[in-house]
Amino acid sequence: MNELSKISPRLADLVGVSGGPMPASLYTDPEQYELERERIFRRAWLIAGREERIPEPGQYFVKEIPVLNVSVIVTRAKDGKIRAFHNVCSHRGNHVVMDKEGKASRFTCRYHSWTYKNTGELIGVPDEGGFFDFDKKKCGLTPVACDLWDGWIFINLQPQPEVTLKQFLGPFGEQFANIPYPHADNCLILTGEIKANWKCLADNFSEFYHIQSIHPKTLAPVYAGKENPCSRPIDAGSFGPHRSLAGWLNTGYAPPANWTVVRWLYPANQTVTGTQQEGQVNPLAEHPRVNPSKRADWSSDVNWIFPNWHIQISASRFWTHEFWPRTRNTSSWEARFYQPKASSVRERLQLEHFTATIADAFLEDLANIESTQSGMESGAKSFVYLHEGEVLVRHSLEQVDKWTRSARVADALS
Repeated sequence: MNELSKISPRLADLVGVSGGPMPASLYTDPEQYELERERIFRRAWLIAGREERIPEPGQYFVKEIPVLNVSVIVTRAKDGKIRAFHNVCSHRGNHVVMDKEGKASRFTCRYHSWTYKNTGELIGVPDEGGFFDFDKKKCGLTPVACDLWDGWIFINLQPQPEVTLKQFLGPFGEQFANIPYPHADNCLILTGEIKANWKCLADNFSEFYHIQSIHPKTLAPVYAGKENPCSRPIDAGSFGPHRSLAGWLNTGYAPPANWTVVRWLYPANQTVTGTQQEGQVNPLAEHPRVNPSKRADWSSDVNWIFPNWHIQISASRFWTHEFWPRTRNTSSWEARFYQPKASSVRERLQLEHFTATIADAFLEDLANIESTQSGMESGAKSFVYLHEGEVLVRHSLEQVDKWTRSARVADALS
């Protein structure tokens, strides 16, 4: 066994995927994209947000699902229950809510002033007597299936979901439950519109293999080193369509001697993996599924919930990525960084430096992703070849293929 084998186990065996090349048409074929729209995004449970976003009765936000041209109102009513509805007026189909978020016990369509409770009932119709065979009780907002897992709000766009959220998450939902996500009520949001297939975009955030090449100054000093120059992961696993990966940390890294401010801000190698405030007890890293092998040379976990969302967890913080198809070769990306509110100048500088470093890394990523999609569109290559460290990319593509071939969700989950 060589030294690298000691660092990184056989990931394909842990995840349970095959070897060999994968068809490039998965990223470019129009028919493949239509299958993904209908058999994945219209049937899978999809992330909508975090419950801390609407902590009080009356608060709401609107979730756009561009791949299906769907707009969803997610709201908390007086009874405390979180509900979701299609953002479509029963009169003539106008969007009822125009603001992205807010607080209201009722929603009024600006077109003809039809008014709905935030529990969905239609309660106001101007000149109601002018309608024929009209039953107001049958004209409420159209409900969207909505459920919560571990504080995360999910929706399903089937009129009658084939499986519950619990069934959809399966073992992943059980093993990753009760992670004590810190600062879930405070986040920084980064968004972008990318000229690339959604899977091409998501793939980039599923592996560390590219770090040495794309991020030589921003991330590579921490995520790569002499012992592990190509950032091979240290652990991985699959849970039906969902998956996880644990990244390696260069424990010998320290900021250069002339980086005086950075050395003052952070302990050791925590410049891009996050740091906890002085004296803070950190229960996050104690959860059995956070750094599952409990190794000292661990940087972060990348936990994917199929099809298009992941939570990345480091020693003291977490952030999420959403990758939404818009067309066959364009996508929307949203990252949310959940972080503490600074209580000192030093902590504020930590947050600003961390955010700037990560933002720079994302810009490096996004510029390259569009180049990748352009190359695939040329048709010059029929296959893509995947490294051991790209095991989550392979798992994702295999699951996408399985879902698009499955007539029933139960078959896709089997």
